[in-house]
Parts: sequence; structure tokens; C-alpha cells
Amino acid sequence: MGLRRDDPRTTLRHMDESLFPEMAAPEATARDDAPPRYETANRQQVELQPCDLETLLPPGHAARLVWRFVEGLDLTALYAAIKAREDGPGRPAIDPKILMALWLYATIDGVGSARELDRLCYAHDAYRWIRGGVSVNYHTLADFRVAQRPILNDLLTQSITALLHRGVITMARVAQDGTRVRGSAGAASFSRRPRLEEALRAARKQVDRTARQEDGPGLSREAAAEARAARERLARVEEALAQLPQIEALKQKQGNKASEPRASTTDPDARVMKMADGGYRPAYNVQFATDVDGRAIVGVTVTNEGHDRTALVPMLDQIEQRTGRRPAASLVDGGFVNKEVITAVAEQGVTVYAPLVVRAGRTRDLSAPVPGDSPAVEAWRIRMTSPAGQQVYKARSATAEWVNADGRTHRVLNQIPVRGTTKVLTWALWIALAHNLMRTMELVPHLMT
Repeated sequence: MGLRRDDPRTTLRHMDESLFPEMAAPEATARDDAPPRYETANRQQVELQPCDLETLLPPGHAARLVWRFVEGLDLTALYAAIKAREDGPGRPAIDPKILMALWLYATIDGVGSARELDRLCYAHDAYRWIRGGVSVNYHTLADFRVAQRPILNDLLTQSITALLHRGVITMARVAQDGTRVRGSAGAASFSRRPRLEEALRAARKQVDRTARQEDGPGLSREAAAEARAARERLARVEEALAQLPQIEALKQKQGNKASEPRASTTDPDARVMKMADGGYRPAYNVQFATDVDGRAIVGVTVTNEGHDRTALVPMLDQIEQRTGRRPAASLVDGGFVNKEVITAVAEQGVTVYAPLVVRAGRTRDLSAPVPGDSPAVEAWRIRMTSPAGQQVYKARSATAEWVNADGRTHRVLNQIPVRGTTKVLTWALWIALAHNLMRTMELVPHLMT
């Protein structure tokens, strides 16, 4: 059926041809001097895309292996602590497996900040897959990380027991080393008694002022946070004052009576230590004991002492508690050398491999006994001058220092994000558990499939 001359469509067609001749002449080409016309990227536009979380990650992805590892852990204590119950009031809690897997994967990934982990949970496919659509926030993540020390301690023992049962860990030789890790306290937060007492009076006034605000109607969230911060500061200042006698006694024991003891109002447990670069900063002494054959961590301790002289015996006691036995040999560096400790450890059936210490300017036969040496110390001198003993000792640096270097590179072992010895130990347990998880995936990957 044709179009009539007076049909509107016919009129529009003729108008198009007259007004837009390029439409009526498809053979026409653009001018050479005309600007190009193209589509460019617009990354500000919002796109809604359907997403299947299960297809985000390929099979064998590390996040999947972490989840399988967590599924094999005994988390009964975490589920028992959930207050929300079926047919009862309250919002459902987040599955502890999700929080556990998130922090383990974050530790492996080198993420130590709860706020950064919160961001990754919504921006990174691996964390989104672990989260599985469950809402999380940085406050919940931070609380979960520092509140699980007893459970993490048990989980570390579980990982050690599993590797020991499968023969990965042999307990024939254990290498121990300490690393001084920068604390969260600033150098300016250390004060002597007069200044601490002044800070205590100021903190009490602040607590009284915020307490009067709390008694008023309609307390805002900002006012509640201010009151909580005032109470926490008062507690830290009181703890700093309480630790002064202990710090003073240590200074007198070391013969340092010239300077007055100082404590931090930010982290009272932190102590100024000499770091690896020669500088002095607030830090903690984190000790790891590693099985030489399996290269898995079998013990973790945290102290605020700047030396390792008293760290060997507590670590051996902890290893025995976790595994039911002491290692046949302990490999340590010169900072652990102590005649009394070597004698006591030998009586417990542990052979110590540690370098002989010779003072500068003195020359003598290192294998020769010294008056007052016990039989165990004499045997240690002979052992460390023999080629066989030196060959055994070479495994220490390849094991203990490798763990510390790996932690500094991948396990956020550069600066402690928490305060207080208990929380620092919890943080170190996360690192140890993540390390053993990696060793499990590397040594016995068939267990993760």
C-alpha cells in the first residue's frame, strides 16, 4: 500500500531529505578536517550486573583452601558463645567460620587493619566469596580478632597435632628466634612519675565531666564515644603508673640507676627496645619456635623484654604442653646463651645448639672448659666446635629467620596494630595459625581437596 501525497509520513520524509541531505545521500563521506567521533570510557556511570559468588573464584583458589581449612577446625567454643538462639529474640550472629576465614586470609594477604579488611570484603572478589553475602563491619572484625586468644591457642595446637600425626612435624629439632616488632605507642607517650600523676589527675577530671554528660537525657553517639575514650585513657594512665615499680626494678637489676623509669600512656606494656636497625623504639619481643623438618610453628610467646636470655625454657614448656613432649634439640642464636639455662634444659633431655660467645680481645680454645662449667655446658662447648655440631646449627637461620622474614614480608610482622601484651599475643597467634595453614596447603595439598 503506497503513501498518499498528503500523508504526514511523506511530508516528513521530504523534510528529512531537504534538511539533512547526508541522510538522503548515503554515498557522501565526512570531511577530512572534521573531528573524529567515537565512544570513550565513562567510569562514573553505575552498572548493575548479576553476580554469582560461587563463580567469582576458580577451583583451587587460596580463599577456597582457607575455607576448607576452617571447616576442619573445631569451633565449638565459638558457636557456644553465640547469644542468639532459635525461637528467641536477637539478631542472628555472623557465622564464626566467616570471621575466622576472613582474618586468616587477610593475614596471609598481608592485611592487618580491620578497616582495610572491611573495605576488601565489599571490593575484592576473594573476600566477597568468603563473606558469602553476610554483612560485616570493621568494628565486628576488630573485636573478633582480639577476643579469641584462648580459642586461637587451641586452634594452633590442633594444627600442630594434625601435622605431627601425619609425620610432617618430627620434633627432632626446633629453631627458636625472637623478633622485636614496633608497637603502636609513640616515643613521646613515655613519661616519668610526676608527669604521669599529672596526666592521671587530668584523666579523672575528663571522666567526671563525661560522666555528667552521660547522666543527661538524649546522649549522642559522639558523647558516648567521648566518655568511653576518657575511661580508656584513665585506665591506661593508671596501668602506666602501676608498671613503674617493675620497670624501676629491672633498671636496678641491669645496673642502670641514672635514668628514672618511664612508662607509656598509650600502651603501658610496651618497652623501648633496640631494633634491628640500631634505633630505639617502643616494641614487643615476639618469639616463634619452628620445627626444622616441617617448618611449621610449634610455639608462640610475647614478652616486653628486650633480650632473649630467659625465653628458651618457657618456650620449651609450651611446646611440651602442645605436643606432649619436648624437642630432641633446640637451635637458638647467641642471645639465648646462658649457662644456667643450658644446664637446666639438658637435664630435661634437650640438646642446645647455640654459638659460643667470645669477648672481644680474648683468645683461647673455645672447646676448653671454664671453671664453674657444668657437664652440660662442657658438652655444649665441645659440640659447637665440632663440624657435626656446626652443620646442625646451620639449619637455624634457614628456619627461624625464614619465619621472621616471611612474617615481615607477608604476615604484617612490621608493626603491631594492637596494644597490650595479651592482644599482641593474640595477634601473633593469628600469624602462627596462618603460617601453619600455608604449610598445610604446601606440604599436604591433598588434605585440602
